[in-house]
Amino acid sequence: MDASKTRTSFYRRLYLAWLIDSGRATTIPAITEVTGMPRRTAQDTLAALAELDIECVFEQEAGSRHQIGHYRIQSWGAVNPAWVQTNVERICQVLGYPMSFVEQ
Repeated sequence: MDASKTRTSFYRRLYLAWLIDSGRATTIPAITEVTGMPRRTAQDTLAALAELDIECVFEQEAGSRHQIGHYRIQSWGAVNPAWVQTNVERICQVLGYPMSFVEQ
């Protein structure tokens, strides 16, 4: 059975938050490399984290004049990050994402 759009959207957001929180991918270019998702999808998914009350902040590198820095999860809100960690392989399978970064 194929996953619904609602489930894949939810899982994509959880996976992105997990990638950032775990330090595996904390920039848009790193996220697109890990997941294979288009840049715009990564940006839209990142912006949609707030809809789940996941607080993600951009931390600009000290002294940089442009948007150079990384993202950090400040709060998972009502989402249990332990559940995401436990189920990240299943999330990757549903989304069709490679699991190479899960196993690190």
